[in-house]
Amino acid sequence: MVSVFQEKVYSVLTKVPRGKVTTYKEIGKALGKDGNVYRAIGQALNKNPYAPAVPCHRVVCSDGSLGGFAHGSAAKKKLLAAEGISVVAGKIVGFEKKVWRF
Repeated sequence: MVSVFQEKVYSVLTKVPRGKVTTYKEIGKALGKDGNVYRAIGQALNKNPYAPAVPCHRVVCSDGSLGGFAHGSAAKKKLLAAEGISVVAGKIVGFEKKVWRF
């Protein structure tokens, strides 16, 4: 069963275009949440029943590092690479130009 919060996270995430990434923090802001909601967002993404239509692989940490992914970091890197996003030493190359802010 998908919660109302999870549905809101998935809805926001569908707005991130191909070839861009966003952060757990940006999703929290888009949801109007202050404080430490990053874990709850991560848990929602980990349970994403709509992948790949809801592209949870496009969510990274605020410092440009990959963060988690239900299928592992190698799978996340592969999905990002297919969208033209390079990852070197665990971080998004040109992160500031690739990050999507709501």
